[in-house]
Amino acid sequence: MARTIAILGGTGPEGFGLAFRWACAGETVIIGSRDAQRAKDAAAKIVAAVPNAKVSGDENLGACSAADMLVLTVPFEGHAALLKQIKPAIRPGTIVVDTTVPLAASVGGRATRTIGVWQGSAAQETAELVPKEIPVVAAFHNASAELLNADGPVDCDVIVCSDDPTATQEVRTLAAKIPGVRPIDGGKLESARIVESITALLIGLNIRHKGHSGIRITGLPAKAYEVS
Repeated sequence: MARTIAILGGTGPEGFGLAFRWACAGETVIIGSRDAQRAKDAAAKIVAAVPNAKVSGDENLGACSAADMLVLTVPFEGHAALLKQIKPAIRPGTIVVDTTVPLAASVGGRATRTIGVWQGSAAQETAELVPKEIPVVAAFHNASAELLNADGPVDCDVIVCSDDPTATQEVRTLAAKIPGVRPIDGGKLESARIVESITALLIGLNIRHKGHSGIRITGLPAKAYEVS
């Protein structure tokens, strides 16, 4: 089914990159931000680059209330506060996709390690804070924001974790619309803690080798990479 996608925190590099890629694929996207004007300016930038793009901008709460798929692309320090703000506006049947990684800055200000989350992962914290009937999916943690915002394919597998198989499949289908991405079912939501921690490793590799690294999972049967 076609869904309206609200990307909350969508003016940041990761959120804007996802909005751009899905706009290119013909999806209906609302960029959300704490500042409605910043969201509208970001949407206008995509519309200028992508003819006939179905992209608009709004304050986070308004974006949430107008969509039935929410993608969280906010820093971990604002994660819980945003979820508490938008909880009353989440519509029945909505899927919440969490890209958040709980990163802590090390010496020098580089965020190269994860911090402990009581629930186990940022995605599991989300599941605790949204209405109980709302499925939560962890995905897109390891996709480079730089590559999402650039031309050409994104050379990365996206591991999708959720306790809801239908939501997993919908998000895998959406991920596959980004050229170069192979979406893989990563199992239950509890596996998100592992996927989130890989991001810190990739950041360290990027700093050390001056690149934009992603991950590829090899050795699985072909059907593991396919979406219906």
